[in-house]
Amino acid sequence: MGDSGATGALTRRRRATFAAGKGADLLPMNGRSAAVRQSSVTTDITRDIGQEKRNRSLETVRFKSKTEKEKRKNDIGERLSCHKTQESLLSSASGYNNYRGILNWCVVMLVLSNARLFLENLLRYGILVDPIQVISLFLNDSYSWPACLVIVSNMFILVALYTERQLSKGSFTELVGFLVHCINLAIMLTFPAAVVLLVPSMTPVGGAFVLGSYTILFLKLYSYKDVNMWCREQSTVKAKTLARSLSCPSAQHLNGGDRKVFYPGNLTIRDIYYFVSAPTLCYELNFPRSLNIRIGFLLRRLLEMLFFTQLLVALTQQWMIPIIQSSMKPLEDMDLSRMTERLLRLAVPNHLLWLMFFYVFFHSSMNFTAELLRFGDREFYKDWWNSETVTYFWQNWNIPVHKWCLRHFYRPLLRRGFSKMVSQSAVFFLSAFFHEYLVSVPLRMFRLWAFMGMMAQLPLAWFVGRFLRGNYSNAAVWMSLIIGQPFAILMYVHDYYVLHYRQEAT
Repeated sequence: MGDSGATGALTRRRRATFAAGKGADLLPMNGRSAAVRQSSVTTDITRDIGQEKRNRSLETVRFKSKTEKEKRKNDIGERLSCHKTQESLLSSASGYNNYRGILNWCVVMLVLSNARLFLENLLRYGILVDPIQVISLFLNDSYSWPACLVIVSNMFILVALYTERQLSKGSFTELVGFLVHCINLAIMLTFPAAVVLLVPSMTPVGGAFVLGSYTILFLKLYSYKDVNMWCREQSTVKAKTLARSLSCPSAQHLNGGDRKVFYPGNLTIRDIYYFVSAPTLCYELNFPRSLNIRIGFLLRRLLEMLFFTQLLVALTQQWMIPIIQSSMKPLEDMDLSRMTERLLRLAVPNHLLWLMFFYVFFHSSMNFTAELLRFGDREFYKDWWNSETVTYFWQNWNIPVHKWCLRHFYRPLLRRGFSKMVSQSAVFFLSAFFHEYLVSVPLRMFRLWAFMGMMAQLPLAWFVGRFLRGNYSNAAVWMSLIIGQPFAILMYVHDYYVLHYRQEAT
């Protein structure tokens, strides 16, 4: 009993000691108890923050694991899927534009269809190609030989050069020089036309060749007159000579080691005949020149000229002429359905011949001449085949004529106060005149089909520009080329046949 009492007393003393210690912690002891309590709180906060970070890390790991699982599920779904949102290739919204295979297919179909027509033509008419007949059109007799009139054209070149020399020295006044140039240019147009009309043996082909040559020379000498007049005007204003014409004031294109020419040093035989021979209608004192002559390029262009010229003649004799001859009866009877059928039959070969003529003249022959003369400006045409307006076509299919009209006709009219519409109409009128001049005079009849066809370009240009866009306007331009030309050809051939062969039969 005594031991248990001692034990109970000891236990009570230990509890009292622990209680006293616990209570003592709550009382400040020399200022140390508050510091201990603050340290304990800081430790607890740090521990809580660490625990929170660990919890966030665990959550991030769980989220990533869940995301990877979902991604693996999506990858499996994508591997098993065979569909997605997309447009059909032929829809405009797809943005697809590689139709090279379809273009090749069109070329193959065109070749096959025309091969069938060619075989049908051979089976029906036989071989009609006769090169001797073509040569006889030029060399029927001494009067119709085009070289005679071409040689005479040198007289007009020398008159223009002499007039400019006198003007540069002050021997001629500006008025006298202007009158001499006008007379010289007027005779250039009337003299060959009179020869073609008055000489019965002159063939239409020979007459068209001569008139075309004189028309080109007319445009060249008109530009020669204008540029030299501009040089004199600038010399008067600045009291110094010019290195170039007004249209091309910079000399950066002059290369090849050629020396610059200053006015009036350009008034030489060599200079004017270089300009007459160059593939351009606009005169300059210093033309851009290439460094050398590429023999390989020259030979390729020469072979193209020979090949396509023979092909043009052969297709004309074998394909065009039979269709034209078979069209006379429907035209005489005014059978509208048969006339339309002949027109469509004539449209395809006529258009192919026109395209070949464009290539052989504007690419092969002009590049051949430019390479031979080291003429640097080879922009003879632009992308007229992409024309979405009639105006764009006429501005880009014949760049030399377009530059001449813009420089010597259209802009001078604007400077004189005429509106753009009036100036554009005047340009079409001038073009219509020369088209009719080159067709009616060799045929010795005046029907104005070419003139009306050119003037009809004005309302056609307005209609296409106003109501059509994109591929539709481009198709309209192509239709005017494919249908318009054979229609004019049929009209002229019919009138020529009625005027000559029917009268002879009568």
